[in-house]
Amino acid sequence: MHLSEEQRFNQALIKLAVLFYQVDRKILLSEQDYLEELVESLEWDSPICREAYVNEVIYQTRTALDTGDAADILRSLQADLAFNASQALEVAMAMSGVDGERSEEETELLSLLTHKILARELTASRVELPAAS
Repeated sequence: MHLSEEQRFNQALIKLAVLFYQVDRKILLSEQDYLEELVESLEWDSPICREAYVNEVIYQTRTALDTGDAADILRSLQADLAFNASQALEVAMAMSGVDGERSEEETELLSLLTHKILARELTASRVELPAAS
C-alpha cells in the first residue's frame, strides 16, 4: 500500500516522539501520556494499526539506542518530518520537556534536529530556533 505524505509524516512524528522519550533511558508516566495523546490525535491511514506500529517503533528505537544510533534515527526521519517541520519541532520540544527537564541527550538531539536536519524548513517558515548548546 502506498502511504500518503501525511501518513509518512505521522509515522515519522511517532518515531521522533519515541526517540525523545527513550533517549535519556528514563521513561516517565508523563512522557507515556504525551505519546498516547499524540498518537490518538493523528490521522491514521495505514494497514498497520496504531498500537502495533508504536510497539514496533519502541522496539526498534530501544535496539538503535543500545548501539548508539540515536542521531542516525533522527537523520532517517528528515524527509518525512519536512512535511511539517514546525509541528515536528513542537513535538520534540514538548516530549523532551514534558518531564520538567531536558537531559544532555535530549538537548543534543534537539540541536541536531533544529540546526541540521530541519534547519532549512524551519528557517523558511520563520520558526525561531532554540540556541545551540
